[in-house]
Parts: sequence; C-alpha cells; structure tokens
Amino acid sequence: MQVKPVVRFPALLLFLVLPFLTHNAHAQASSPHAFTVVPLGVKGGLDESNLSTYLVAPTGSNAYVCLDAGSLQQGIEKAIANKVFATSLDTVLRQYIRAYLLSHAHLDHVAGLLLHAPDDAPKPIYALPECIATLQASYFNWQAWPNFGNEGAKPALGKYQYQRLVPGQETAQAGTGMSVRAFPLSHAAPHQSAAFLLKSQNSYLLYLGDTGADKLEKTHSLRALWQTIQPLVVSRQLKAIFIEVSYPNEQPANQLFGHLTPTLLLQELAVLGQLTGAEALRGLPVVITHIKPTAGNEAAIKKQLDDANKLQVKFVFPEQGERLEF
Repeated sequence: MQVKPVVRFPALLLFLVLPFLTHNAHAQASSPHAFTVVPLGVKGGLDESNLSTYLVAPTGSNAYVCLDAGSLQQGIEKAIANKVFATSLDTVLRQYIRAYLLSHAHLDHVAGLLLHAPDDAPKPIYALPECIATLQASYFNWQAWPNFGNEGAKPALGKYQYQRLVPGQETAQAGTGMSVRAFPLSHAAPHQSAAFLLKSQNSYLLYLGDTGADKLEKTHSLRALWQTIQPLVVSRQLKAIFIEVSYPNEQPANQLFGHLTPTLLLQELAVLGQLTGAEALRGLPVVITHIKPTAGNEAAIKKQLDDANKLQVKFVFPEQGERLEF
C-alpha cells in the first residue's frame, strides 16, 4: 500500500491566508447594497412628465413603495426602456408599487397618482393627517376628481386606503418588508411637508419632501430630524439622504417659497456634521432632488454644491428611469 504524503502548510502561510478567506466568505454572504431606488421623476415642476417620484424596495425585491407620485407613466416607460424593469407598465403600476408615501399634497407630488387612479390596483396611501385631509378636500371630492379614497365625499370608491402616520412612530409598509417613520417639515410656513425614514432590516434611507431651511422657516424641523438620524449616520446604517435643492444661490430669499439652495443645504448638512462629526459624513450619498428645470439651474446648482463641498459628502444627481443602489 502506497502512503500518500501529507501536505502541511507552513504556519506563516496559514496566518496570512486565513484572514483573507474569512473576509472573502463574509463579503460573499452579505449584499453590498440594502436599497434599490428607481427615480420615476426628479424635477421640481414645469416639466409635467418628470415630477418628483421615487420607487424604493429592499435590494433584490420588486415590492416597492412610491415616495411621492408626481409622474408615473413616463418614468415607468423610461425605466422599462432602460431595462430596469423587464415587464409591462401595467405590472409595475398595479403589482410592483405596493403603497404610496406622500410627503405633501402639492400637485407636482401627486398628479401621477390622481391621473392613474382609475387603472391602479387597490393599495394604501401613507401620509401625515394634513396631507390626507388635502387629498380628500381638494382632489378626491367628485369635483376635481372621483373619490378613489375610502373616506370623504360620497360615494367613496375605496380603491385607496388612507393610513395616517403618527410623527416618529414606526409603521410597517404593506407587503414590502420595510417600515417607515415620518417627521414633519416646514414648506413655506405654516405649510407642512414630511420626511420619511425607511428601514429595511438594519439599514435606513432618508427621503425629504420639499423643505425650507430652519433659519428661514423659523422652525427647528431639520435640526430635530438630524438629531434623530445622528446615531444612524455614525454607525453607517444610513445609506443615503434624498433632499431637495430647487434653486441656485442667486434666488432671492423672499422667492424661495419654502425650498433650499446649495448654500442653505450645505449649512443644514453642517449642522448634521456638528452632531455626527465631520468624518461620519464623508462619502455619504446625498441625492439632490426637485431641481427646478429652468434653463441653467441644474448646471449652476451642481457647480455650487461641488465647489463648496467641504464635508466631502457624495452628491448624486438622479436621472429619470435609471436605477440607483444604496
């Protein structure tokens, strides 16, 4: 009988290789991304085909919540053309979108929802009570539009079920595996908007509807939000912040109408940085939403943000119908 030699690894080689094998196994076991985001609309008005709408799902899932709903059809069609979705517009609208999360009821944030209500499938609408009250009074009232809600003007068709969010309270998002906490924002005081902190397992994504700066709105809404997310930024559990910059710095303060400029955003992020430490913000994706598509605005905003980015966050400028991963 032939005895096969025993191959022995030198102790030094094992010492060098074992950590690599352990790290590689961990990397394969964990996904590099927590959220898939499909922007269906990214602009802040004027272009009715490209208004604020963001689909968000846990990575690997087609169970999306729709953050605001300004433009649906055009965004879905672009996403299909870009091979983000390998299915029909009707399937995305009726099956993939499991719920709507509305930051406020301004028309550029709800027009797509209203127009597609006749062809949509039953699903919940999550929002703060003020937003739901406006939907009922101004849109789903049988004068502006049939009442597709489950409350309000008779007859209530009941396609959409209103779910009133309690600020700061975690609420499961129907059939998505995610939950949300809502936080009031000031959008040209005394008008209200909202921020949504989405959670998937141990990861978070923060989406802000339209908002003005605390110092101009004379509130502490943004500071309170920064205090809430501070530990999530420090622990790297917060994967991205979606926040608006509607106008370049040249826009007069009395014509901002409850919106941000690059300077105002960077001032607000500096407040967050004071809470977290500047190092924690370095490389954090900050997705810029709601740019007004007036000629020259986008180029000016990009330059002003990049030139003054001392915090070294990672500014992201979304495109309609192009997938983002965080």
